Amino acid sequence: MFYYVLKYVLLGPLLRLLFRPRIEGLEHIPADGAAILAGNHLSFSDHFLMPAIIKRRITFLAKAEYFTGPGIKGRLTASFFRGVGQIPVDRSGKEAGQAAIREGLGVLAKGELLGIYPEGTRSHDGRLYKGKVGVAVMAIRAQVPVVPCAMVGTFEIQPPGQKIPSIKRVTIRFGEPLDFSRYAGLENQKAAVRAVTDEIMYAILGLSGQEYVDRYAADVKAEEAQRSAGRKFPRLRR
Repeated sequence: MFYYVLKYVLLGPLLRLLFRPRIEGLEHIPADGAAILAGNHLSFSDHFLMPAIIKRRITFLAKAEYFTGPGIKGRLTASFFRGVGQIPVDRSGKEAGQAAIREGLGVLAKGELLGIYPEGTRSHDGRLYKGKVGVAVMAIRAQVPVVPCAMVGTFEIQPPGQKIPSIKRVTIRFGEPLDFSRYAGLENQKAAVRAVTDEIMYAILGLSGQEYVDRYAADVKAEEAQRSAGRKFPRLRR
């Protein structure tokens, strides 16, 4: 109930009023039945803008940190994400990917929409990064269509580190559903899931027009953090 109150009474109308999102390709989202909405991830605002313009309920796999923050702010954030039906996923450890896949398949088994960001984390520089294969495993195993989605302009309204988004118009584009039934039974084949993931990312790229980087965003972020730490704390010369 909280999800629909937030969507239609509180947050949804406010977001549509402030950001006046241009919506393209909304007809590509199935009216019923399970499907995966796979999109780029440029901003914290993405979590709210996409669900605000989709009639059907969509469940995202959200990072566990949103549910474990300290203090009053942490409890409020956790309550909000639980209230809108988002699922916490621990992204650390060897079993993290399998846990996310299990949770996602559970949503799809109910005939619902599952939202996922294949990059695995927000883009820190506005570019599109290599997708992780979990989305392909779920699409093949559940035999559901994948609808590519592109958020355009959300990086500009709320780049990393900016807590309050700027008020500017954004665009949300949905592409034609991708059918991977030809890969049935191949969800454990590395070449198959890599091919499916790359096809999804290519579709997102076509919608977003971003620059593509054939590396995982998390790896690039870690390298840049190390370089930044090295400049800040250079080794002392003997």
